[in-house]
Amino acid sequence: MDKKLEEFKNIINSSNNIVFFGGAGVSTESGIPDFRSKDGLYNQKYKFPPEEILSHHFFYENTEEFFKFYKEKMNSLKFKPNITHIKLAELEKQGKLKAVVTQNIDGLHQKAGSKIVYELHGSVLRNYCTKCHKFYDADFVFNSKGIPYCSCGGVIKPDVVLYEEPLDEEIYQNAIKSISDCDTLIIGGTSLTVYPASGLIRYFKGKNLVLINKSTTPFDNIANLVINDSLGKVFSNL
Repeated sequence: MDKKLEEFKNIINSSNNIVFFGGAGVSTESGIPDFRSKDGLYNQKYKFPPEEILSHHFFYENTEEFFKFYKEKMNSLKFKPNITHIKLAELEKQGKLKAVVTQNIDGLHQKAGSKIVYELHGSVLRNYCTKCHKFYDADFVFNSKGIPYCSCGGVIKPDVVLYEEPLDEEIYQNAIKSISDCDTLIIGGTSLTVYPASGLIRYFKGKNLVLINKSTTPFDNIANLVINDSLGKVFSNL
């Protein structure tokens, strides 16, 4: 393990254009539950399966039930960035890290100080009226009773990508460009099984591909360095 950490440090030191691509495992050490692990949201019992609750049709057909789950399980406002978020923000400040591409919707990268963050699945921090498109912050939505309504009477929708919804094309293209241009791609805290996000790895043409995840991924065999450990342990050594 020490040898791998040393190799990771050497890769960071020799790189000038790093992109970090992260999943739920980046935020679990802040206390935010992931989705697919044995203790994740998808393995807990609810009235409806979480995959159904977090879908486009469910939001519009069963809005009250959607917000019950959303407010209880998706509120990230009380959580703080962990060492991984902080170290990534430091690497960006040093000019080494050019972008963070994230599948997370919690806003913790920005809270840690990262400026260039491409949020593939949106953010709980942004919400808008489905009728007049007026913006509302996360506090308004999470502190509302029942379904949050706009002053115009429209339902307020979180700016998160639900199942059955496409990714934001501009954000996706920016993520592709960043990954295509970087010399080092660090992928952390994701099993790389959720598409289309995991398909981004095919755009990488650089020198160093680093995979940091507690479990194996389908792309371990093409990486220069694979570390099966917690992100916090790895990044605290930088």
